[in-house]
Amino acid sequence: MNKLNESVQVLKGIGSSKAKMLLRLDIISIEDLFYHFPKGYKDKGIITKIKDIMPGSYYNVIGTVESKAMESRSKRGLLITKFIIVDETGSFVIVFYNNRFIKNTFKIGDRVIFSGRTSLINNKTSMECPEYEKLTENNMNLISIVPEYALTEGLSQKEMRKFTYRALEFADNSIEEIFPPEFRKKFKLAEINFALKNIHFPDTKKSLQRAQRRLKFQEVFFFQSYLLKVRGRSAAEGKGIVFSGEKHARDFIAKLPYSLTGAQERVLEEVFMDMKKPDAMNRLIQGDVGSGKTIIAFLALLNCVKSGCQGVMMAPTEILAMQHFETIKEYICLGKYDIKVDLITGSMKSLYRKEALESIKEGMTSIIIGTHAVISEGVEFQNLGLVITDEQHRFGVRQRALLQSKGINPDMLVMSATPIPRTLSLVLYGDLDISVIDELPPNRKKIETYFIGSDKRNRLYNFVKKLIEEGRQAYFVCPLVEESEKLELNSAKEYCENIKKNYFKEYNTGLVYGKMKNEEKDKIMTGFKNGEIQIIVSTTVIEVGINVPNATVMLIENAERFGLAQLHQLRGRVGRGEHQSYCILISDSNSEEAKSRLKFMTKTNDGFQIAKKDLETRGSGEILGTKQHGLAEFRLVDLSKDFDIIKTSKEANDFLYKNNEIKKTEYQKMVKYLNDKFEKIIEEIALN
Repeated sequence: MNKLNESVQVLKGIGSSKAKMLLRLDIISIEDLFYHFPKGYKDKGIITKIKDIMPGSYYNVIGTVESKAMESRSKRGLLITKFIIVDETGSFVIVFYNNRFIKNTFKIGDRVIFSGRTSLINNKTSMECPEYEKLTENNMNLISIVPEYALTEGLSQKEMRKFTYRALEFADNSIEEIFPPEFRKKFKLAEINFALKNIHFPDTKKSLQRAQRRLKFQEVFFFQSYLLKVRGRSAAEGKGIVFSGEKHARDFIAKLPYSLTGAQERVLEEVFMDMKKPDAMNRLIQGDVGSGKTIIAFLALLNCVKSGCQGVMMAPTEILAMQHFETIKEYICLGKYDIKVDLITGSMKSLYRKEALESIKEGMTSIIIGTHAVISEGVEFQNLGLVITDEQHRFGVRQRALLQSKGINPDMLVMSATPIPRTLSLVLYGDLDISVIDELPPNRKKIETYFIGSDKRNRLYNFVKKLIEEGRQAYFVCPLVEESEKLELNSAKEYCENIKKNYFKEYNTGLVYGKMKNEEKDKIMTGFKNGEIQIIVSTTVIEVGINVPNATVMLIENAERFGLAQLHQLRGRVGRGEHQSYCILISDSNSEEAKSRLKFMTKTNDGFQIAKKDLETRGSGEILGTKQHGLAEFRLVDLSKDFDIIKTSKEANDFLYKNNEIKKTEYQKMVKYLNDKFEKIIEEIALN
């Protein structure tokens, strides 16, 4: 058996009890121990002399035990163990609490490294409950840079270090290297055995940096390789379609009652250039809410249809799909085109669905708008040439791949109103060309954003009433639906009843939340769109929703509970019409970090700046997520800081796939590793 696959119980000191504790950390095998990376390090190479120690700081001290351990009890029965250590400059007291084993752990004359925070106890400088390492145990304890691990109940840092150290000894440099020497040299990567040893027990800070670079690269590289594989962008991919309907699209622009912004024109040029090429387009269009992505999507669809192909656009909700359906029909009417458009959703009646599917299969329908239903069994296209996914973050890799597989290498256009920092774009869309619409139409007014406490609620509600009297509408958002005593947050249901009863009796108020049936939700949102409902109380289900230009207030309760990018998405539901719009963030949080984040929201409407800040404050794991990709979150890579490594990873993938290097013999270990690592996910996609 491969040593890496051996149970951790082959290691000295790990019996069934410790194995169960390690299992709580998802550690079963030797390999799992290797990849349970330290969360940080302590530099024990910096040793302080006892005479230089001051209370209230963290120190590493090498001392000799001078006295026997003395035990006593506090008035409350707390066991206190004390003994004195010395070096050539002085002495001080080591203190442990409720540790009945520590008395027999040390004997007079033991030389020990103690690491901990100091304090004054009875006017004597003392170190309470320090970490300690006897200098005679093994070489591991002579290492100056010491790893700190995520732990579980029953496991100590000392034990985790011992287990990992013994695992490395057990494997004895036998871990197979998957990157060929020339590849490592080209991209400046350390050898794998060196990297794993030095990520845990680095010889020097430089060795630690080399180890981190190698293992961070490996994380991003295989994530990007997996996405390339899923999306069919390997060297084996076939040729795409050369589209020729660009003239019709350009003629349509002249019929629009407004001019495209400079950013829209630039992005459209990039899309048209892609569609002319024989290779399939794979492009991400990023643009803030209201920047005008839908018209770009329609012009691409028009180019596709006028070239004799079908185009499909997939949206995450029925409300959004219906909105796109109506908008595109309006464009077709404006252009006086004889183009059939069909809508495919999960809730459509079976008779209409049957007719629509037949029309799509026969090629009579040229443009198809829908939800996830467009990738379901029974939806067949005659000649699918262009695939567009809107609000891409709502779809997994698998869903986009399934949609693309319904044609023969169709062009792919991915749209997102959720700004993504450059580093995250390179990770998630390393194989896509990226276009950014970084300009809003000139008639759009800046949304005024305010951060207030709940003590100003009455004044705020009076302001909202004034706007409603002027004919405007409002969104009120709560972060939770069910009552939670622990978090002490407003329940959306109770909140809705409260404002109806006490503040807004004379207005129609609707409630929308995640567990509602789609029919009920759509009915309320349609009533809001038609002006029959003045206030929508909602959870974040309206984050991506219907376009209501008359809605000018976005009021967000317990705003500290949302990420910045999510707050920005919610804010984007207003400011869509001619009237001045407002976003009000309500929070009574005492957290300085939360206050800082919300104040940041009041200072900028730039989605990309907000996304960058969100990535820095929340980290990559929460934003990247696992549900959308079927992959583990990054253990080492920090997407807010590791841009150079991410960029190098993309260059490495480009080198392998674009130059067909991946087919060479020396890269087959790498290919096998990728296939083995993601076999289940790839099989799932293939089966569907």
